[in-house]
Amino acid sequence: MNYRPLGNTGLKVSEVSLGSWTTYGGSVDDVEAGPIIHRAFELGINLFDTADVYARGGAERALGAALKSIPREQVVVATKVMGRVWEGPLGAGLSRKHIFDAMDRSLMRLGLDYVDLYQAHAPDAGTPIEETLRAFEDLVRVGKARYIGFSNFDRQAGLAERSVAIQKERGWDPFISSQPRYNLLEPRIEEEHMPFCKQNGIGLMAYSPLLQGVLTNKYAGGFIPEGSRASGRFKHFLEDEKALTPENVAAAERLSDWADRREPRARWRSPGC
Repeated sequence: MNYRPLGNTGLKVSEVSLGSWTTYGGSVDDVEAGPIIHRAFELGINLFDTADVYARGGAERALGAALKSIPREQVVVATKVMGRVWEGPLGAGLSRKHIFDAMDRSLMRLGLDYVDLYQAHAPDAGTPIEETLRAFEDLVRVGKARYIGFSNFDRQAGLAERSVAIQKERGWDPFISSQPRYNLLEPRIEEEHMPFCKQNGIGLMAYSPLLQGVLTNKYAGGFIPEGSRASGRFKHFLEDEKALTPENVAAAERLSDWADRREPRARWRSPGC
């Protein structure tokens, strides 16, 4: 496993991280989650990413249970805040109150005193970004978060730039990571967001690199494999983000054909993801 600094920091993370969207607490039960996480650690993965909204805390609980038998100082635990995790007007968002309450609940589920990376999961139009940034700054100051980052800010023009400008102006701890959706069929972040991140020392933690499994070519010809995301209760993610479309399936088939011609023994089609 290779390791590299995350953003402009001395934090060394594995080039491959292990996420938990729709897996732990969802399509993978807690009994299976533990061995997966332990095997990833054995193979050199030290960055484990989750979010409070995944399975309404189920992913954090599963990760926390597995981490009990792994040395805390040898792993980087990342989670996120913004999505709805309890009912009512205070159950979601990036307000100061929700951020502080959500952090406490995340730490309880993870069984930790702090997280290494705390990320804003998505923009919140109902909260001034200054309020969110100050709350994140205070979490760093009280030791509940070692570093901070954001996810999906690339989808709102100018938000990442404004956030970084505020942090610099006020001398606050900077965002060190961005988690955008990025894959072979969606290179949209390459023109503006990636250069911005490079300029400001922000590392990229791309999600959905296989377009929720579509790029494995397992949906070739419109076939829906049993046990795949498209066959279960998480199918709506494929639909909502327009991942499983005829155009994308056709592109994956072309990629598979190209890979077979280049190296017939290296089959591109995979049952995973």
